[in-house]
Amino acid sequence: MIDIEIVYATAQKQMLLTLRVPENTIVAEAILQSGILEQFSELTFESLNVGIFSTPCSLEKEVKNGDRIEIYRPLLTDPKEARRQRALKK
Repeated sequence: MIDIEIVYATAQKQMLLTLRVPENTIVAEAILQSGILEQFSELTFESLNVGIFSTPCSLEKEVKNGDRIEIYRPLLTDPKEARRQRALKK
């Protein structure tokens, strides 16, 4: 068994779950085992965007002991457009 973490945050709530999973577990299996999808109604398995320690990865990636799986929220605005708008205000 290995120890991993799964994290997700909204503006109102942050969650960090620590799990013990079997070796050879993939990201998708770990997320399903965590139950985090049931706690955040906006998350759907089909649209998950994930990474491990800030590095994007696929749901099929095998997790290692100590990994932190991060579930990313969709961007509300395009970062380039936001930067352009801030520059226009100045």
